[in-house]
Amino acid sequence: MRIAVEPRAPAWDKAKQIGAPDVFHSWTITIWLSCMVTLCFVPCAQAVEVRLQSAGSSDSFVDRLRGASLTVQTADQDNPVTQDILSAARADYQRLLSSLYEFGHYGGVISIRVDGREAADISPFAGLQNVQRVDILVDPGPRFRFSTARVAPLAPATELPEGFLPGQPAFSEQIVEAAQAGVEGWRDVGHAKARVEEQRITANHARAELSADIRLSPGPRLTFGRLNVPETGRVRPSRVRAIAGLPTGKVFSPEELKRSSERLRRTGAFRSVVLTEADEPGPSNTLDINAELVDAKPRRFGFGAELASVEGLSLSGFWMHRNLLGGAERLRFEGEVRGIGGDTDGIDYRVGVRFDRPATFTPDTSLVLGFEIEEQDEPDFRERSAQAGIGLSHIFDEELTGQVGIAYRFSDIDDDAGSRTLEHVLFPVSLTYDSRDDPLDAHTGVFLDTKVTPFAAVGSGGSGTRLFADARTYFGFGEKDRHVAAFRVQIGSVVGAGLTEVSPDMLFFSGGSDTVRGQPFQSLAVDIGGGNRLGGRSFLALSSELRYGLNDIWSVVAFSDAGFVGSDSFGSSNGEWHAGAGFGVRYNTGIGPIRFDIATPADSDAGESFEFYIGIGQAF
Repeated sequence: MRIAVEPRAPAWDKAKQIGAPDVFHSWTITIWLSCMVTLCFVPCAQAVEVRLQSAGSSDSFVDRLRGASLTVQTADQDNPVTQDILSAARADYQRLLSSLYEFGHYGGVISIRVDGREAADISPFAGLQNVQRVDILVDPGPRFRFSTARVAPLAPATELPEGFLPGQPAFSEQIVEAAQAGVEGWRDVGHAKARVEEQRITANHARAELSADIRLSPGPRLTFGRLNVPETGRVRPSRVRAIAGLPTGKVFSPEELKRSSERLRRTGAFRSVVLTEADEPGPSNTLDINAELVDAKPRRFGFGAELASVEGLSLSGFWMHRNLLGGAERLRFEGEVRGIGGDTDGIDYRVGVRFDRPATFTPDTSLVLGFEIEEQDEPDFRERSAQAGIGLSHIFDEELTGQVGIAYRFSDIDDDAGSRTLEHVLFPVSLTYDSRDDPLDAHTGVFLDTKVTPFAAVGSGGSGTRLFADARTYFGFGEKDRHVAAFRVQIGSVVGAGLTEVSPDMLFFSGGSDTVRGQPFQSLAVDIGGGNRLGGRSFLALSSELRYGLNDIWSVVAFSDAGFVGSDSFGSSNGEWHAGAGFGVRYNTGIGPIRFDIATPADSDAGESFEFYIGIGQAF
């Protein structure tokens, strides 16, 4: 049975390829009749041998054909039914033909023989009781090349697929992609209703050439109209419009429409967000957008845990309302307990509440209010603090965010320098760049978090600026980037204020799971004499990991860390280094890896003491 392209037939109009006036209708009848025959005869289940051959073709080509064959898939099932095999064989003519088109073969010959009979000639009423063997023979014929490859008219800066050129192999996907690129090019410059007006696809079998000539209709240039929001949702329509930030009156842009969708999704107030264009333009060439929104459950809670040999067990949890006042406002309570069962002298507590209001001043700016109280009982200090603040958070794009604010902090401190209370007004500014593919288990990308916090003393204390930066980079290699080389640098400085003029929480220590694994928690600080210690005003930590993926579930990790703490602001004097190294394993849960690390100091105590760490997500 020969299956070929009819002259001047569209490449993707497959009904015409096999010469049937209404293929989809006839196949529907065939499938329905086949089901009736199956119910009447109830043939026995059996094992079926399927052979697929394509003389002179590469193994990869044959594998693609096997992957497209419904007969092969059906026969691989346990105890396939005879009528299912026959229905699959009849469907395979079209499926294999599509695969030939994908490879540029438009004059192929396909034969599918069921126990020696051509499947297309077997009546659905034949009532076959047993099928032993199916032979699929595919002669792809010559590979066609483009004689004409044209899409017109094109919008400025439209880029067509590289292979859509005269003389190149005429893959059917190239034709589809070229038409899509032409339409998207017009949409990108405001012609939202651009479409394919006419397509002329002609195959010359004698010369093995394909002519593809596609005519586009750009339609009028449109501007954004109104965002239509249903009144049935929990979030007020006026707030939906404010959050979406649809640029009404500006030229239509698919990218702007995508941004509006993302703004609504990241509030967390909606389980589903779909923004669709109106079917027809409105007055003055405007285009309304319809919002289809499904509310998420308003409340959410979560928890986390981490275990280390010295720091002990850390537990954290939160409760959040994602639509507190009907405008997608977020209220979050969170708490954390650290040092349970550890050797860090005591247990740390922290309780906080945060309120976020999206779309304040601009669609990408949120108002943030926060308050927290904390007690830290560490080896070198004990601090009770309370902090309240207000600020703005802005999303510049998908990878860059920033925050600015003002806060008041009160600290009650007991450390090796004595007891004191400090009060400061803080002016925190931060900027975060994150291009990681997965924050919990990154294989590629860069993370950079920078914080600059000027502070002024209120009564006691000193004034100055705290600087901190955390930079991470990831290099995936091997099959599917299964293996990863990861590097991290942390650097900090306190400028302008002395060691006793700021709270210990603003100074720097080194040692533990977040700085130098293998060294005891906060074991490196500044020696002020008499066996007394304080945190440093300068800090540097370096970390590297090699993560080797054994399979999709398990991986092993080797790592090394080093840390420096100095008494002055820039680490030029009176500072010390320490280091650690170790190895670990990771178990991929699908939502993030569970990690287990064991480390030892990389100094005179190497191999004599060990620390272990258990948590969710990579160490960095």
